Amino acid sequence: MKHAWLLLHALLPLAAEVLHNGVVVETPWPPRGAALPDATKLPPCLATPPRTIPIDVGRQLFVDDFLIEQTNLSRVFHKPEYHPANPILRPDRPWESETPEQGAGATAMPYSDGVWFDPKDGLFKLWYMCGYGGATCYAESRDGVKWSKPDLDVRRGTNVVIGDPRGSTTVWLDHDEKDPDRRFKFLTPSGGDNENQILRFSRDGIHWSSPVKGDGMSGDRSTFFYNPFRHVWVFSIKTRVAGARARQYRESSDVVAGASWSKDQPVPWAGADRLDPPRADLAVTPQLYNLDATPYESILLGLFAIWRGQPNNRPKPNELHVGYSRDGFHWQRPDRTPFLAPSERRGDWNWGNVQSAGGVLLVAGDKLYFYVSGRAGAAANGSSGVCSTGLATLRRDGFASMRASGSPGVLTTRPLTFTGRHLFVNASAPRGEIRVEALDENGRTLAGYSKERCIPVRGDATMARVRWKDKAALNGLAGRRVRFRFHVSHGDLFSFWVSRETSGASGGYVAAGGPGFAGARDGGGLETR
Repeated sequence: MKHAWLLLHALLPLAAEVLHNGVVVETPWPPRGAALPDATKLPPCLATPPRTIPIDVGRQLFVDDFLIEQTNLSRVFHKPEYHPANPILRPDRPWESETPEQGAGATAMPYSDGVWFDPKDGLFKLWYMCGYGGATCYAESRDGVKWSKPDLDVRRGTNVVIGDPRGSTTVWLDHDEKDPDRRFKFLTPSGGDNENQILRFSRDGIHWSSPVKGDGMSGDRSTFFYNPFRHVWVFSIKTRVAGARARQYRESSDVVAGASWSKDQPVPWAGADRLDPPRADLAVTPQLYNLDATPYESILLGLFAIWRGQPNNRPKPNELHVGYSRDGFHWQRPDRTPFLAPSERRGDWNWGNVQSAGGVLLVAGDKLYFYVSGRAGAAANGSSGVCSTGLATLRRDGFASMRASGSPGVLTTRPLTFTGRHLFVNASAPRGEIRVEALDENGRTLAGYSKERCIPVRGDATMARVRWKDKAALNGLAGRRVRFRFHVSHGDLFSFWVSRETSGASGGYVAAGGPGFAGARDGGGLETR
């Protein structure tokens, strides 16, 4: 009987993995295919959304229709603005002109690398390529705009932290790491188009361990990130499909084990497709040059570096496009215009090759900070010229909004569940207002939570609390299947969430962090009231 039970148990299917948002992870995982997934089609979680969507993790963004049952509002996509102080980090040290590449210009830019806020000492920290293809250097800042390059003891009198020549690298601040000596993680391909992965670890981001070599082979622009929704390290592996640059996917719960893989383990993941328009002046089929990703609130957010051809006498005019994933593998890119574009004016700091930094974005109050590389180019040829670092800012949650610009509009969510009590919205309605009603799963207004009894939200705020007359909180609704119906007049609705705190902490992920966050999440340990 015992053997029969064991046999029966072995034949039973494993319990399906369900994510924080109710999405059921496919089997097998990651999805395997002979070709790249078709990014022009809806991801499975959008084609067949969960019957009920839990919203306890993070702000709920309207970047797609995942949360929406019905609406007559219009979705509007928004772009960051380059900071007027750009470039905020430029090469001005002798060692930033040292380069193994003949003809390259002075360089102080992230080539992914990383920009993070470290709550241990309250500093913005930036790792970057100093000298084109040269060493890795470190800079720090109190406000994320004015940066200093401290004299360190690794190479005395400089801010060099790793002296080895390098190409693309990634630095990741791991708040969940139990070993303090591995708090910072550094990954770089060892060089060339078919090389091993090199890992290093550090307690302070300045003094790094000896290299740990993995035997995963990849292209030179490969990167990695941590996906906390599934507790895995993800390797974004440069490959080529039919001669075009694209990405393969490799995941592991252990970062060292993950840096080694056999040829058939990584799976096709992402590439440019027919919805990526070519440049009118080149008519070249676009390619995916790089993909960096990060957890932001309740989603995984990716910056896709798209290459659309090589003009004469100009650095690659790579541009950044934004994508969203709710399962960590399938991407939705509903807006195919550049999120962060190079300048079209010769000689500007970002005339060529705008690319993302590891960690992707930081949260600084009501704004998101995006740090990017830029290359000014050389007058006589297409080389990179002077390479520096720029900053762009966007409203918090400001990727997309649901807008009522004329007649008042309505948005009704799918059935949701939550454990909090306090409803918040991120909204801009300086000439209008937003009211919310709470409905049961069948669409009936719940007593006390009608539109008429809602105290209207007016003005412009990235965190505004929603109240009803005689009901300041969602009392008795936790754990029930509830829909929200948003009534918007002359305004934009960016996101909503239900917090367990009156402070509005979302419990979501804050990418590379920011002032006021003690770790990877907004409000780590949430109190109940």
